[in-house]
Amino acid sequence: MESDSEMVPLPLLSTPIESNYRACTIPYRFPSDNPKKPTPTEIAWINLFLNSISSFKKRAESDATVPDAPVRAQKFAQRYFEILEDFKKDPESHGGPPDCILLCRIREQILRELGFRDIFKKVKAEENEKAISLFGDVVRLNDAIEDPGKRIENLIRGIFAGNIFDLGSAQLAEVFSRDGMSFLASCQNIVPRPWVIDDLDAFKGKWGKKTWKKAVIFVDNSGADIILGILPFARELLRQGTTVVLAANDLPSINDVTYPELIEIISKLKDENGQLMGVDTSNLLIANSGNDLPVIDLARVSQELAYLASDADLVILEGMGRGIETNLYAQFKCDSMKIGMVKHPEVAQFLGGRLYDCVIKYNEVSSQR
Repeated sequence: MESDSEMVPLPLLSTPIESNYRACTIPYRFPSDNPKKPTPTEIAWINLFLNSISSFKKRAESDATVPDAPVRAQKFAQRYFEILEDFKKDPESHGGPPDCILLCRIREQILRELGFRDIFKKVKAEENEKAISLFGDVVRLNDAIEDPGKRIENLIRGIFAGNIFDLGSAQLAEVFSRDGMSFLASCQNIVPRPWVIDDLDAFKGKWGKKTWKKAVIFVDNSGADIILGILPFARELLRQGTTVVLAANDLPSINDVTYPELIEIISKLKDENGQLMGVDTSNLLIANSGNDLPVIDLARVSQELAYLASDADLVILEGMGRGIETNLYAQFKCDSMKIGMVKHPEVAQFLGGRLYDCVIKYNEVSSQR
C-alpha cells in the first residue's frame, strides 16, 4: 500500500478537498444522530457486508497460493464478522463511524494480514480470456452501426452489460458461481429506459458536437466489464481523436482489474502494428490510480494519475463502487460522467430505482479551461 505522502487530490475536482468534497454518496448518519447508537442505514449496510462474508470465505478457501488457506479463510470470516457486529454495538469502534470506504478497507486489511493477496485471481484470469476471445466480435458489431448516436448508445449499453460481472455483490457472486455470465445475453436483458439516472440523450447529443482532447476513465471489473464494455468505448474515443487515460487499481480488490493486469490485457488485444482493431493506440495511456479498494476517495490518488489528469476535459467514473456508491455527486472542473449498474438493493432504495437499474449521470461544464 502506498504511503500517504505519495497520494494527492485529483486536480480535476472543482471543490476544495478540505471542505466540500465527500467521497461517499450515501449518508449513513447525520450530525444530529447519537454517536454511540447505529443508524438504520448503518445497520442495513453492515448487514450487506455481513452477507458477503460467505462468498469471500469461499474464494479465500480455494486460494492455492496461501498455506492453510481454509484455516485462514475461517479466521478472516470470524474476524470480519466480529468487527461488523462491534459496529452494531458501537459505531465509533474500529475507526468508525462506518461508511462504505471503511467497511471495504477493513475487509481488505484482514485478508491481506492473513496472507490473501488476490483471492479472485483465478476467476479474473478465466473471465479475461473469455472476454478477449469475444472482443473482435463485439467491436465489429459496434463498427457496423453507421448512425453515430445509435453506435454510442450501443457502446454505453455494452458498458452496463459488462459491469454486471461483479463478484462484490453477494447475489451476483451466487449467480456467477452457478450459471456463469453471458455478455450478449446481459446486453439484451438490461432494464428498459428510463433508467434511475438517465442522461444518455444528453451525452449522445454532445458526442457528435464536441471532441474531448483527453478523457480519464476510472475502470472497474476484470473480464467483460473492462474488455467488452470499457475498451470498445475507449477505442471509439480514440477514433474521435481523444487521448484516453485508463486508471486502474494499484492492488487487487474483489474482481477489479489492476494496473498490471490491464497492461497485459491491452498487450494481448493489440495487433502487430500496435492497433486495437484498426485504431491507433499511441494515445491510449494506462495509469496506476494508487487505489486499493472497489470504491475510491478522489482526495487520495497517485501522483502519476494526478499529473496525467491535470489537463483532461472529461472524467468518467465507471462502476457502482467508484461512480455510484462513491462520487455520484462529486463536482469536477471539466465534463464528467458517472456510469454503472445498481447491484445492491440498498443503493436502489436510496436512488429510488430498481435492482440492476442503470445510472448514467453526465455533467457538462459551461466553460472549460
